[in-house]
Amino acid sequence: MPDQHLDPAPAPHTHQHTHQHTHRPRALRLGVAGPVGTGKSSILATLCRELAGELAMAVVTNDIYTDEDARFLRSAGVLPTERIRAVETGACPHTAIRDDVSANLDAVEDLEEAYGPLDLVLVESGGDNLTATFSPALADAQLFCIDVAGGGDVARKGGPGITGADLLIINKTDLAPHVEVDVAAMVADASHARDGLPVLALSKHDPVSVAELADWVRELLVRHRSGTHVPTDPGPMAPHSHDHDHSHDHGHDGS
Repeated sequence: MPDQHLDPAPAPHTHQHTHQHTHRPRALRLGVAGPVGTGKSSILATLCRELAGELAMAVVTNDIYTDEDARFLRSAGVLPTERIRAVETGACPHTAIRDDVSANLDAVEDLEEAYGPLDLVLVESGGDNLTATFSPALADAQLFCIDVAGGGDVARKGGPGITGADLLIINKTDLAPHVEVDVAAMVADASHARDGLPVLALSKHDPVSVAELADWVRELLVRHRSGTHVPTDPGPMAPHSHDHDHSHDHGHDGS
């Protein structure tokens, strides 16, 4: 998509240009959620590599007791290090993206104030399970990530992230032959579960799928700026407990 569709041309009159800039929509806030190990951090790094040359971006990561994901992204050199902030939730990962989003909102707003105007802020959830979704109070849109290594039947298991997120990513498709997963069948199952909402089969090693992801974000940004994108809530999560769940995300999942 040409860049001119992302940034309106400056108005010729200085006063009019200032007025337009003042009323420009705030940064698009895009949430990235999904189970542990599905590649959320890798997706953030990929988006930064693809879009940072044309968009002003920042990132907020979530981990329970560490800033591991933020350090992974900083070491990857995908953005200036000061534009990558870490939130340590200290509790079940979904709490900070849905139940009490104040820590994440503070981080996002601090980044916008320090480095704005920004075009895009990516917010990565800590690794949870298939029930994790972002509150619309935090994310204008959200993508949910599963991967082929989790099994070809994952998409059929449903959950609000799979069925209702703005975009579902089936990640690590390059691994499919090694785990005996039929990617086309997995995409078909996901498309059926999502009733027409978009599904993207992605590998960071596949330039075509990476370009499709970047284009989806560009198109979303156009709708956000024009006021035609309306944040939706994929639905509340079923009550669950992590008392005996040892799958918390204590490190990055940048596979």
